[in-house]
Amino acid sequence: MRWLRPKSLNGFLLLGLVVLAGPLLWAILNATVQMRRLAGTSQRLVADSVRVTRLTQDMFAQLTLLERSARLYLVLTNPTVLAAFNEHYQSISEIAAALHDPLRGQTARDQLQQFNDALDGIRTQLLVQKPGPHAADELGVTFAKLSDIATSIANLSNSQIDGDVHDLQLKTDLERRELILDSTLLLPLVLIVVLLFALRLSRPLRQIDRAIGELGRGNFSRAITVNGPVDLERLGHQLEWLRHRLLELAQERNRFLRQMSHELKTPLANIREGTELLMDGAVGELDTGQREVTAILRDNGIKLQRLIENLLSFSAWQSNSTGLEVSEFRLRPIVKQVLENQQLTLVSQRVRLDVHVDDITLNADRGKIRLILENLLSNAIKYSPRGGVIYVRALANADELIMEVADCGPGVPLEERARIFEAFYTGRAPAGHVKGTGIGLSVVNEFVNVHKGTIEVVDGEFPGAHFRMRMPMRVVPASPATLPASPAAMAASATTIPVAAMPGSASATTIPVAAMPASPATKKQADAA
Repeated sequence: MRWLRPKSLNGFLLLGLVVLAGPLLWAILNATVQMRRLAGTSQRLVADSVRVTRLTQDMFAQLTLLERSARLYLVLTNPTVLAAFNEHYQSISEIAAALHDPLRGQTARDQLQQFNDALDGIRTQLLVQKPGPHAADELGVTFAKLSDIATSIANLSNSQIDGDVHDLQLKTDLERRELILDSTLLLPLVLIVVLLFALRLSRPLRQIDRAIGELGRGNFSRAITVNGPVDLERLGHQLEWLRHRLLELAQERNRFLRQMSHELKTPLANIREGTELLMDGAVGELDTGQREVTAILRDNGIKLQRLIENLLSFSAWQSNSTGLEVSEFRLRPIVKQVLENQQLTLVSQRVRLDVHVDDITLNADRGKIRLILENLLSNAIKYSPRGGVIYVRALANADELIMEVADCGPGVPLEERARIFEAFYTGRAPAGHVKGTGIGLSVVNEFVNVHKGTIEVVDGEFPGAHFRMRMPMRVVPASPATLPASPAAMAASATTIPVAAMPGSASATTIPVAAMPASPATKKQADAA
């Protein structure tokens, strides 16, 4: 029976349509035939009922006129009255003849025959007997008998109509039960056919969906195989070709990134070494303005080195040459180190910090967590307005680490949030800002994913861009020796982290960098930034 199986998706759809439409078409035709039959029966019943009812009414009317003309003739013996009697007699005879076919059953036929006999007897009695009181009495008795027979015929016709209506109701109920039974039997058949076709087509569709998902996530290592109809298998071959092509492009891009990054590291190392020599006074003592300019050069050198490290990290990650180096460490020192490394940039931008980090000990890759924080903080500093606030939050929720970094900048537009974590995607830079390389957030996303976590842009508490990272980590409670003694000290220790060496610090949680005095050179550089 393999030759009956369609080879293409269109063939499957056509076969499924035929298999499903066949029983449905039969059910519709059967219902149509039954409805037409019932409609014809009911129409015929209504027509017969109206006809019989009208004939019986005319019979009683003509019977009254006949009796009146007969009695008048016995009194007057006028030929004109006799002609009127004969006319009424002819009309009532025609009514009786018309009732012969609609009335069914032997009893109705016998009653109709008795009516005709009594009618003939009245005519004979009227023509043969002489007028007088005795003839009028006999005529009255005959007309009473004729009226009783007419009433009996009318009752039989009504009973016949009631019986026909009852039979029609029974037949309608029977047809309705048959239609319900057919529908009940047809529904499982349709469901079985749908299930068979769904099972037949679901496997190749799942394979295609999984392949497209892996290509979208940048996983090009697994070969794409689709088993099913010919056109779906052809689509699978096209996806396999696309996978090879994307893999080649990714390898070429990674080679370019590695080569360019290594080429940039050598002159950058020389620049940083020269700035360090200037800071150490190897070529002579520097005054305050020169030292600040040299510090700015050193800071930008460090920033450029971080960008190159991001490129190398991204390239290494795309080449699947890196892994997790899991170790146990406390989160607070990592955050403190990252903030201190950004100290000079924060001062030049007049940006304040609002930091609330729980004392958490976790098992993770220490270097990757540090790079995640550095990139999120650098992104927040880049888009924060002068004198703005950057918020850093970290807390433990059961077995999950929740870390948030937010700023007071313009935020991330809704139309860019779906692609903001893609590599090399920069979006539209706000006025006064320079586009980045599009690598930092991509590296953050990759490192969060490798920790089985998620990162997203959310709305709510903070006015600017708000990044929230969730990372399932094993959280180890702090040792009793590190817990503060008083409730006030406990609250301060659990929710804040001190940032050392920040001039003008007003509190442990909010650092007013704008309060730090700046030289003209620093102000000039900050204004240029």
